[in-house]
Parts: sequence; structure tokens; C-alpha cells
Amino acid sequence: MLYLERTPAQPLAEFVRMLWYARGTDVAHSRERVLPTGRVQVILNLARDFLLDCPEGGPDRRMPPGLVIGARSTYEIVDTSDMADLIGIVFEPGGFGIFAGDAVDLFSNCSVDLEAVWGGSACSLRDRLRELMTPELRLRCLENFLRTWIAPRLTRHGPWQAPQVAFALQAFECGADAATVRDVARQIGWSERRLSQVFRESVGFSPVVWRRLQRFQRAVQQLHAGADVRWVELALDCGFYDQSHFANEFKAFSGVDATTYSAGRTLWANHIAVK
Repeated sequence: MLYLERTPAQPLAEFVRMLWYARGTDVAHSRERVLPTGRVQVILNLARDFLLDCPEGGPDRRMPPGLVIGARSTYEIVDTSDMADLIGIVFEPGGFGIFAGDAVDLFSNCSVDLEAVWGGSACSLRDRLRELMTPELRLRCLENFLRTWIAPRLTRHGPWQAPQVAFALQAFECGADAATVRDVARQIGWSERRLSQVFRESVGFSPVVWRRLQRFQRAVQQLHAGADVRWVELALDCGFYDQSHFANEFKAFSGVDATTYSAGRTLWANHIAVK
């Protein structure tokens, strides 16, 4: 398995967390469970003209080769054959709006044909990427495309994210000490309802769901690192009320318990091998 990441330069880094490339033709298992991060991604299959959708309990179906993977609050199952030649973009929370030109929550828990969002540019981009010979050139090409995309929009429209949303995102970062939605709304002078609406349209989920996802992700990162921590300590450190709260939330977001996650860890924290 070849896997590379690229951190873009400013001003793109304000909107995009990373670009990545994967090439894996020798994966031992055919399916992986992908855990929710709450972040929007774009993926492009460079090996074949489709991506596979693998719903549990139903037949696989072919999707377009370029997709917007909206922010998710539940896991999905992917086919590892898609990783033969795959490139993608992970957006910062609130960063996808400038590329979508619409409310980000319209994409949440959905996979949308990239051409429906970016038009013919999506097809042209994929064609250019497939012509390049090395992963490094492909990642550089993808970064240049995104930088060119946002330049006129930044000039024309100015800031895309309300400073109140940026403040809220930072306030929700800390584990057990994270501010409540009510605290943040009071600090910025908004009602909880107003904060919830603007935050959801910018990030993809309400502040309540976002905080739950961040607690879950803190636990995932600790488990993936192989931290030898008691469940109670891990639960409290990540912001859960107690071990029972942690267990219920972990199962709700991942579909498995924490022990199963640890046994099925892969190269990526948010991917679990499906036997």
C-alpha cells in the first residue's frame, strides 16, 4: 500500500486540511468500515470509471468516479478495490462552502456526483490527474486546481465563514473541558437557535452533533495509537460522562464496540477491516 499526504499552502490551507493519494492492490480484505469524522471529502477514482457503494445488507452499486462525500455522522462500508488508484481532499470544518457555493448541510450523510457540484471542471481535473505519472505530480496538480478555484471567489466574496462559527469550532476543541453550546452562544451574543442554524449550514451538523463527533474522534485517535488506558479514564479524558456513555456513543457512530475496533485497526485511524 502506497499512501501520501500533502498539506496545502495558504490561502488554501484555510479551507483544506490535506490532500491524499492511495494506491493499494494487495489489500488483504475486500471491505473496510469507514468511521465518521464530520468532515467533507472529495474523492476521485483514477483507476476505473466508477466507485463502489456497498450498503450493508444490499447489493453493491456503481457510483460516479468523482464524489463529494458529505460530512457523515454514521459509518459506511467501502470496497478496497477502489483504493487501487485513488486521490482525495479533506476539507477543514466550514471549509467546503467556498467550493460548494451552497449550505454544507445539504451534503451531509450523502455522496454527490462531483460533476453536479463542479460541472465540467470535475471531469477535466480527473482527466489531467490520470495523465500524470507520479503521485507527487498528481497531488501538486490537485492543489493547483483548488488554488485556482478559490482565487476569484475570495476576491469577489471575501470571508466565507462567519467569525462566530470559527470561534465556536475552537471552543468545542477541548476534551472534557469543552464549552457547551449555551456557553458559546452567550459569549458571541447569539441565541442557541441562531448559532445552531449558522453552524449547521457552514459545518454540516448542529453544534450538538459536532461535539458528539469530536468526542468520538478523540477516543478513536487514542485507540488507534494503541494507548494502554483504562476505559473509564479514556471516557472521561475524551469528554464522555462515564464508561457507559462512551460505550453507547462509540457503538452508535461506528457500529462496533471499542474492542472490535482495536482488533480490526488498519493504517488509517478511521478504517476498520471487515472480515
